[in-house]
Amino acid sequence: MSAVSAIPIRQALNNPAIHPELTPELLARVAAKSEAVLKQLRDAVAEFGAEGAITFANSLGAEDMVVTDLILKHSLPIEIFSLDTGRLPVETYDLMGKVEQHYDTRLKVFFPDAAAVEAYVRNEGINAFYDSVEQRKSCCAIRKIEPLKRALSGKKAWITGLRAAQSPTRTGLPTREFDAGNGLEKLNPLSDWSEAEVWAYIRSKDVPYSALHEQFYPSIGCAPCTRAVAVGEDIRAGRWWWEDPASKECGLHVKKS
Repeated sequence: MSAVSAIPIRQALNNPAIHPELTPELLARVAAKSEAVLKQLRDAVAEFGAEGAITFANSLGAEDMVVTDLILKHSLPIEIFSLDTGRLPVETYDLMGKVEQHYDTRLKVFFPDAAAVEAYVRNEGINAFYDSVEQRKSCCAIRKIEPLKRALSGKKAWITGLRAAQSPTRTGLPTREFDAGNGLEKLNPLSDWSEAEVWAYIRSKDVPYSALHEQFYPSIGCAPCTRAVAVGEDIRAGRWWWEDPASKECGLHVKKS
């Protein structure tokens, strides 16, 4: 038995937030919204043309697994990539393997520039991102933003799993916008989805997901910068928890004026 298949992805049902009651009303909303997402993705394929023109940034979170499932189950000609920062939780790597097995696919993974990571660690320290917002953003720039730019190079549009309800910084998130910083269209097809709708899709479609979600991790990033949240806390409270929640983003989704 492989290391991946031996991992019990759904061993503990202890987080009620990710196990909503699958009522007919909830499932009907999810079905309607899924069709809307599929239409947006198909329209984008028709607009931007050849295979490879559109790419989806899959961070392996719950929302991204919904989009991944829709793309792969419907054989849409949309590339899927992930960023490996070098500091991801083991559960994220386990999910990468699970995804490849479940969908019989290979994920396209981008890594940060090794020399840049070495210089940052040598000059600033292994965990310098805790020292200040500036240091944390520098780390994100090396481990996330630069690899993202390579992943988006030559593309006409990119897709995210962002939801407006995830964070104060994402309020009013449109389903489509122009990403001036990267110079291409950006689609956010799950913008109006609720957390319950995301999990109703995952549960009803048997979509693989990170074991950390069962441990009260609603949002998952790098291991040192992510923690579980308490009951009643904001779903993004576990990301960079030592910073002001009104401004904490890694830079991947910050609008450039």
